[in-house]
Amino acid sequence: MGEAPIRSRGGLKCNELFQFAVHVVKGRWFTVFASFLIMAGAGATYLFGTYSKVIKSTLGYDQSTLNLLGFFKDLGANVGVLSGLIAEVTPTWFVLLVGSAMNFTGYFMIWLAVTGRIAKPKVWQMCLYICIGANSQNFANTGALVTCVKNFPESRGIMLGLLKGFVGLSGAVMTQVYLSIYGNDAKALILLIGWLPAALSVVFVFTIRTMKVVRQPNEVRVFYHFLYVSMVLAVFLMAMTITQKFVAFSHAAYATSATAVCFLLFVPLFIAIREELVLWNLKKQPPTEITIEKIEPPKTEIQPPVSSNKEEEEKTTTSCFLNIFDKPPRGDDYTILQALLSVDMLILFLATLGGLGSSLTAVDNLGQIGESLGYPAKTVNSFVSLVSIWNYFGRVFSGFVSEALLVKYKFPRPLMMTLVLLLSCIGYLIIAFPAPGSVYIASIIIGFSFGAQLPLLFAIISELFGLKYYSTLFNCGQLASPIGSYILNVKTTGLLYDREALKQLAAKGLTRSAVKELTCIGSHCYRLSFIILAAVTLFGALVSFVLVIRTREFYKSDIYKKFRENAEAGQTQKEEKH
Repeated sequence: MGEAPIRSRGGLKCNELFQFAVHVVKGRWFTVFASFLIMAGAGATYLFGTYSKVIKSTLGYDQSTLNLLGFFKDLGANVGVLSGLIAEVTPTWFVLLVGSAMNFTGYFMIWLAVTGRIAKPKVWQMCLYICIGANSQNFANTGALVTCVKNFPESRGIMLGLLKGFVGLSGAVMTQVYLSIYGNDAKALILLIGWLPAALSVVFVFTIRTMKVVRQPNEVRVFYHFLYVSMVLAVFLMAMTITQKFVAFSHAAYATSATAVCFLLFVPLFIAIREELVLWNLKKQPPTEITIEKIEPPKTEIQPPVSSNKEEEEKTTTSCFLNIFDKPPRGDDYTILQALLSVDMLILFLATLGGLGSSLTAVDNLGQIGESLGYPAKTVNSFVSLVSIWNYFGRVFSGFVSEALLVKYKFPRPLMMTLVLLLSCIGYLIIAFPAPGSVYIASIIIGFSFGAQLPLLFAIISELFGLKYYSTLFNCGQLASPIGSYILNVKTTGLLYDREALKQLAAKGLTRSAVKELTCIGSHCYRLSFIILAAVTLFGALVSFVLVIRTREFYKSDIYKKFRENAEAGQTQKEEKH
């Protein structure tokens, strides 16, 4: 980490500009920049609260129908197994194009419906449209995120934190863009969500691809530069979001804000060009050093026994189903079935069911919580903004800090997940037993812990089960999220809230038919629900600690050794060719 980068002072000649431009576009760092932009457009599901009101009013839906749409939105956003399986057998450009087509089709159909350009669709059709549109983000995730993890395997935690951080900011980014282009028109926001992410995937479709890993000495330092840019972007978006709630912006002011956001999104491009220029100049230099300096150590491998040929034959004839239970060591490439049927994956599933399921439930109910505790509408919006911004900070923190602790102190990533889940329990208990202004603190804790969980989950899956089938496995890993959300949100929190609201109606001598919608006021409305969420999350933390114990020896070893050796072998071959 502390190694100084090798810098070359060679400049660019005019006749080299085109060749250098091609070199940049084909480079690993440009792939990272392109992935940041795709991720910044891949969080349309976070804007559902903004445009759901216009769907409700124009199509005449009641709240339960709107909640059904919301469920199908979450279902599409979290069930990404299809994109993973497609990515196993097709190139990255095909995955991105499929995602782009799905995104445009799903949201464009919704826009046609709310603007009255087509006949009013049936509810199941609207559910299908929003499910297809939301599912498209999994194709963007699989195409960009998996590719970057494979291109930078030794910095996977950092990479995941940054990419998921940009997804966390995407809602705020797209809000600024739509306000500057269309003004405060929620129908136009649906159109923007349809064409912008689709266009980004199409523009960068051939630049995002898996490349041979060649580690640079200053790699981590470059990622920190990306981090600083994203933090400036996050703080700027938070400042604009809060300011726009209290100050009436003109169209010119919105345009200025969106221009600043776009500029900050393109700063990583300048960093990518800078790094590619260094590599370009080094590539041009004549080899003045002895390149055979790296002498391969003598082979110390144990000679295979005589019976090894028979064993090889047995392995090739073994049924794939028998092979499921013949698992390789942790860190090697598992098959999809070996990983899914392993105890480690079951533990991760249970921890995610409790952790992410509770977090999604808390975030979805934040507006109602503020209302039940008597906060004004503007303050409730501030809670949502706090969750969004701290969601971002949680993502980049868990990515960068877990990577640094792992490399420096062999601190296991599952232990970081346990600590994050314990932290979120505190947030839930603050809501269960609120004090004046305590929801601000709870919003920060819940947003941070929610954001921190996904990069940790994705990194742990890549470390334990290898990168060969990572496209499918990381999508399978987040399947527990919608299941947990359905059990804890729809079947637990929603029912308990309605029960408390009915009690209040009965106390006033009213029946359910006397009011349009059930509303509960008071700190008791969510008390039992959030005590249950805290208990479920505590269970998830204890389960994840079991994984800490099971993997302690694995994380004490050098888990990146094989990637480093592969990179060195690739570099040696490259030098020998020259």
